[in-house]
Amino acid sequence: MKIVIVGAGFGGLRLARKLNNKPGIEVVLIDRFNHHQFQPLFYQVATAALNGSDISFPLRKVFHNSKNVSVRLAELSQINAADNTVVTSEGNFAYDQLVIATGADTNFFGNSNFEKFAWPMKSTVEAMEIRNHILKNFEAALMEADVLHRQRLLNIVVVGAGPTGVELSGAIAEMKKYVLPKDYPELDFEAMNIYLLEGGLKTLAAMSEKSSLQSKNYLERLGVKVKTNAMMQDYNGKTVFLADGSSIESSMVIWAAGIKGNIPTGIDASLIVRGNRIKVNLQCKVEGTKNIYSIGDVAYMEEPAYPKGHPQVAPVAMQQADLLAKNFIYLNSRKLNKKITEFTYHNKGSMATVGRNLAVVDIPKPKLHLGGLLAWMIWMSLHLMLILGVKNRFFIFLNWLYAYFTRDQNLRLIFKKYY
Repeated sequence: MKIVIVGAGFGGLRLARKLNNKPGIEVVLIDRFNHHQFQPLFYQVATAALNGSDISFPLRKVFHNSKNVSVRLAELSQINAADNTVVTSEGNFAYDQLVIATGADTNFFGNSNFEKFAWPMKSTVEAMEIRNHILKNFEAALMEADVLHRQRLLNIVVVGAGPTGVELSGAIAEMKKYVLPKDYPELDFEAMNIYLLEGGLKTLAAMSEKSSLQSKNYLERLGVKVKTNAMMQDYNGKTVFLADGSSIESSMVIWAAGIKGNIPTGIDASLIVRGNRIKVNLQCKVEGTKNIYSIGDVAYMEEPAYPKGHPQVAPVAMQQADLLAKNFIYLNSRKLNKKITEFTYHNKGSMATVGRNLAVVDIPKPKLHLGGLLAWMIWMSLHLMLILGVKNRFFIFLNWLYAYFTRDQNLRLIFKKYY
């Protein structure tokens, strides 16, 4: 059985690892990057707490001892379901079973100005670009005589109060409090404002009411100006215009307000639903197809407990990958008496960190909410365990340990080309 997996995110990589060295199965893993990226820690790269390499792991290294998994660096162009091939930037690949695990990208909701001027954070490279831009703004502010322009350089606006927006805002606030005044003693950081804009009524809307209230309280304690029910209407690179008629001066807007699935050409338009996701059945099979599957953020599956689809989080993708691996092994063994398993999402909880000793955790069974230091330690432990590679875990732990005791990082580097 030849299985082509497109995308090496949490779902695609998990599936390839589950099928690694399984007899009678050949796997081709295709991705536009040659490394797996640990998305939950992008915000720490953006705020100079971690190196980009600390949260990235080479795909080929994962499969050093594999006899059946091949990695190909390519970008998917089109799916030709009629002849069971995918067209990529590096040629065509034939398949018996195809798995679309292309994940999601930034959703600017059709606003060209947001796309042009706001900074997305959906890859390690984008996180590093955000870090560069933040630091360059402070360097420029040192030399700026115009009061209004200097204020724009100092102000930072984060759009979207989901986990990414909350965690990023908190990390920038801690930089402002403990690090930046020492780096730039000439600047008055009392004038610096960090805004977190949320179009809905609360932060962390997908979590419990306690987590929402607690996270907002933590952020405000750190000095973040949290604005809920604040719809961003337009942005010209200098001024943020809100729907209520107010505005914020800022040359640094970070977009964490929404995602949309990366759907390749060749998928029936009638199967694409809200959020640019592909409709699949409970076996993760794309509806109306015989051998095309989709998992993770790009897949839309309805089950009784989730009639509007699953949340676009890593545990969903990983559990779907586990199910698909088991079903592929059954199919390949030709044990027709074995029943193909259908998917049920087991929600083990959700969490978000705001800053040092500040986090929130919701556990559904037993129903439990945790906050503060204990929640923060759980958050750190879980994320450390999920990182690929002993070396990566070691360096992340060292960075976290150093930052905890010194309230500082040594990674505030600006990379740029010289011609």
